[in-house]
Amino acid sequence: MDFSYLGQLLLGGLTRGSIYALLALGYTMVYGIIELINFAHGDIYMVGAFTALIASTVLLNYGVPHLAAIILAGVAAVIYSSAYGYTVEKIAYKPLRNASRLAPLISAIGASLFLESYVLLLQTSDFLPFPALIPNFKFWAPYESLFSSTELVILITTIVVMILLTVLIKFTKIGKAMRATSQDRVMAALMGINVDRVISITFIVGSAIAAIGGVLIASHIGQINFYMGFIAGIKAFVAAVLGGIGSMPGAVLGSFVLGLSESLFTGYVSSDYQDVFAFTILVAILIFRPSGLLGRSENQKV
Repeated sequence: MDFSYLGQLLLGGLTRGSIYALLALGYTMVYGIIELINFAHGDIYMVGAFTALIASTVLLNYGVPHLAAIILAGVAAVIYSSAYGYTVEKIAYKPLRNASRLAPLISAIGASLFLESYVLLLQTSDFLPFPALIPNFKFWAPYESLFSSTELVILITTIVVMILLTVLIKFTKIGKAMRATSQDRVMAALMGINVDRVISITFIVGSAIAAIGGVLIASHIGQINFYMGFIAGIKAFVAAVLGGIGSMPGAVLGSFVLGLSESLFTGYVSSDYQDVFAFTILVAILIFRPSGLLGRSENQKV
């Protein structure tokens, strides 16, 4: 067995899993609180990538230093995507809060199609080149062929985001409000929690995390298009279901399991069927373990 090749596949799987985790966390946060699958989440990820492309191009053309341009482009992507997430929640989901479960699901699909069509009309259907925002680090030069600087940044960023999100959920006032709303929305409202505000903040936080993932993967791949969020979003949903939809640790675990499995399948079987492999995992999980690897009962979602 070629262990260096296996190592490359495993490290590549960690990169895939990191991106899936950034998206899956948004899915599971929203589902944990309002039991809605936000199918527009992948398109928020796409909006973040396009925002970073536009912002970085403008800033670099005006002579802004590379590091400052990276930071400002990332901040712009996070703010813009968060605004989109907030707007989608208010327009597409809030009016249907008390409707049957099918209505918000259809609305979520409609929001996804709207965002894709909106970006298609404003931009182009072609792939656009995305600048390499993350430089090659000198200290990492001996390992660059095995695990690039961009992949290193993706992995570290994912770990930092997961830690910050855990702190937010477990130790802050808004995090406690999120957990209370997840347990029982009616009782949380009776206890004085502004449930609508909590739900909006959940969408904002999830959208911000998705934007970070969009910027990182776009810089890694080097190109973007209006459809990039669809498959990524579906695979992140698969990861969330695999880990246990509504469970934060489950979303992370499912993402890394899917990323590693997909990378090994691509390396040893065929890259042509990697998407089929991901959806096969989804079907298998739904059949044999619907609650996922770390699935919890309905009253313990977050």
